[in-house]
Amino acid sequence: MEVSERIIIGNKISKITIVANIGLSILKILTGVFGRSSALIADGMHSFSDILSTVVVMLGLKLSEKPADESHPYGHERIEPALTKILAVILLVTALMIFYCGLTTIIGGNYQIPGNITIIAALISIFTKEWMYKYTKKGADRIESSALLADAWHHRSDAFSSVGTLIGVVGAKLGYPILDPIASIVISLFIAKMAFEIYFKALNQLLDRAADSKTIEEIKKIILSVDGVLEIDVLKTRIHSNKIYVDVEISVDKDLSLIEAHNISENVHSQIERKLKRVKHCMVHVNPYLK
Repeated sequence: MEVSERIIIGNKISKITIVANIGLSILKILTGVFGRSSALIADGMHSFSDILSTVVVMLGLKLSEKPADESHPYGHERIEPALTKILAVILLVTALMIFYCGLTTIIGGNYQIPGNITIIAALISIFTKEWMYKYTKKGADRIESSALLADAWHHRSDAFSSVGTLIGVVGAKLGYPILDPIASIVISLFIAKMAFEIYFKALNQLLDRAADSKTIEEIKKIILSVDGVLEIDVLKTRIHSNKIYVDVEISVDKDLSLIEAHNISENVHSQIERKLKRVKHCMVHVNPYLK
């Protein structure tokens, strides 16, 4: 996929979700205030944090697609997972704030019975957020963006937290007002879990972690299908943001000329980069087959 197309698709998705999140956060916070639901207010804060995270996604997409230069010969793709870590921290701070509000309400014993309107707001949030998750994840898979995928899971976590909000609100109206702040705390723990998962996934993209086993098997099949390759001596892969670097050593007939061996290595190189779009570069070293 062309760089410009990747940015256009990512920005379109991000702009739509920003508008939706602004509407949802205003709806839930105001409804929570006037409907006396701490869980719904917490849910609204979660939606507001999603706006910030989506802005980070847009920034990451733009900066990561900058071409390689003299000071960054391998490109700028790692900006995206670096900013994804910031996104995860924003999410964790939101979780801590929600946890604090719920805990202080329980300790203070200042319970309130939420109004009927809070149930409607929670239902609207659940359905809207689930749609946003599916829409964003589809785009993330298409452009292979870790930051956009993290943003998609933000939307789903918000949908799940809205389910918790609904349970807390209904429970409070049935005579168990403590369920509302308890729901806030449960929501905060779920958000914190997502924050840690997103953070460590982004961290792995910065630590040259190997590609998954399925991708490695695909690479092996491509290499061995090239005419002249007798054996794979060494195969190493490393994840570079949403891209993959491949380093491979192959064995060829020891009696081949240098030109013939070079042509085989070039064929391996081009086949891998052509058939696997995630591979940014493949380095091939040729060894004489001595067995």
